[in-house]
Amino acid sequence: MLTRTSKNTNRRHVHERIRKKILGTSERPRLNVYRSLNHIYVQLIDDLQGNTVVFAHSAEGKKGERRTGGNVASAKEVGKLIAERAKAKGINKVVFDRGGYIYHGRVKALADAAREAGLQF
Repeated sequence: MLTRTSKNTNRRHVHERIRKKILGTSERPRLNVYRSLNHIYVQLIDDLQGNTVVFAHSAEGKKGERRTGGNVASAKEVGKLIAERAKAKGINKVVFDRGGYIYHGRVKALADAAREAGLQF
């Protein structure tokens, strides 16, 4: 009998395969995306130093002011926000790490918004 693997397990295998090929440096950090059901999280990571340079997520703000993060509109806002924070730190070029997710929907919207705000992939 065949056993089924979960979508998250498959995503993690894809993410491991992607991570073998890309590396974030201090000049060009890795733009990592994590997508949950309710929110989307993004961070710029310097893999050589092992630290997070900049982060943004859709769950920011006070509890009453929070917006839902499970839609394309909030992903666009987070993309603009991460680009603004990266530019404030002097970062213009990044390596995009989609985290094993398909480049579609919220992930694509976030990437396009970050590009429009001035980040170069």
